[in-house]
Amino acid sequence: MDHVSVLLAETVAFVNARPDGLYVDATLGGGGHTRKLLESSPQSKVIALDRDEKILELTREKLKALKARAVFVKANFRDLDKVLAGLQVLPRSVNGFIFDLGVSSFQLDDGARGFSFRTEAPLDMRMGGDAKYDAAALVNELPQEELERLIRAFGGENFAGRIARVIVEERKLKRVATTLELANIVSKAVPSFYRHGKLHPATRTFQALRIAVNDELGALKEGLVKAAAYLARGGRIAVISFHSLEDRIVKDYFKSDETLKVITKKPVVPDDAETAENRRSRSAKLRVAEKL
Repeated sequence: MDHVSVLLAETVAFVNARPDGLYVDATLGGGGHTRKLLESSPQSKVIALDRDEKILELTREKLKALKARAVFVKANFRDLDKVLAGLQVLPRSVNGFIFDLGVSSFQLDDGARGFSFRTEAPLDMRMGGDAKYDAAALVNELPQEELERLIRAFGGENFAGRIARVIVEERKLKRVATTLELANIVSKAVPSFYRHGKLHPATRTFQALRIAVNDELGALKEGLVKAAAYLARGGRIAVISFHSLEDRIVKDYFKSDETLKVITKKPVVPDDAETAENRRSRSAKLRVAEKL
């Protein structure tokens, strides 16, 4: 399916696009926010980052009519400072940053990438080549205690202990190599009532592994600090998160940075029409802060 940007109009409106502003789309994905920014302000420029080379090339081609005002860079947003310095952008000169966190539809729908528990694929989950290891390495090599801690901390999984124990039992017999193998192990490990809930029983385990593989929380903390340093006076950072761990990091950072003023006292969430049209938007929360 095509990638649908969540809270698109709200995010761009909060960023207050100036006619000649400089903006950074830290998570290009399908390019919805970059396109909206460029179309909203005719002389503006956007520096767009994505750590996934395949997605970057697809979206660059899709936005080729606007490429004169866009620079596309393969990079993790934790390296914002290096990217901007390399483009000779000075600190305190960017008018807005947009972070749309989580997995893009391109990655979820590409079964070979290993993000989905519904498609048989290698147990990978790497968003880009900068990841140090894949999900299979964690599943097959972490000690049981560490595996339990990871699934509980990053997935909020109540049955993390049972899941970790059964994974270790199974990997003694055979290396866990594919998404469906892991999904079946998780289903076997949890109580029967848990297999028939609203969420697939492997949802939280897969989320935890994806976050760990891509060091998503560490990257977010670094990216926010670096974005704030490059933000111009009156410029804004808009962050869309998709689970409570991300949202907490954003909320706490915005409150702790004395150079920022929180614009959204409560997070902005999608309305009923958007969630009906795009189920993946249901958990989205938008928070915005402004440079003093």
